[in-house]
Amino acid sequence: MSSKKENKPAEELEQTVSQQPEEQAAEAAAPEETPDPLLEELEALKKNLSDQEDKFLRLAAEYDNYRRRSQKEKESAWADSKAETAAAFLPVYDNLERALKQETADEAYKKGVEMTMNQLREVLSKLGIEEIPALGQPFDPNLHNAVMHVEDENAGENTIVEVFQAGFRNGDKVIRFSMVKVAN
Repeated sequence: MSSKKENKPAEELEQTVSQQPEEQAAEAAAPEETPDPLLEELEALKKNLSDQEDKFLRLAAEYDNYRRRSQKEKESAWADSKAETAAAFLPVYDNLERALKQETADEAYKKGVEMTMNQLREVLSKLGIEEIPALGQPFDPNLHNAVMHVEDENAGENTIVEVFQAGFRNGDKVIRFSMVKVAN
């Protein structure tokens, strides 16, 4: 009987030891079933961070677009103001050109008009305003305004044979079209 008594506590000890890992496994499984508030808070913070990062990137992109648009508008305003200023001076250019074509006996007067015309051309050149080449060039409706047509066998077809008023442009923008006579 004593051996039976001795075996019973050993069996009970084995059962309790074997039950302990099962209980620990059950306890470990229990947190998986019930949501951990720290994990929920972590996920919410991660989502919030992701949303804030997205907002920041969008704001940075909007600012970059604004900066580019502002720079482009500024350059456009500068080019437009240059063109308007040059257009205001073109009648003076035309009058000086007419004065140079007139014969005069006073050489000092003629020299003064030439110097004034050269100075005006330099100023226009510094502003990036250039005269549109016309005489002897093929007619281009984007650059020239044909006011007369003439039949001339010596000139090629659609060739400009006379320029009545010089045209000017600033880069690709035409400030004033050349007024020309075209041979057909």
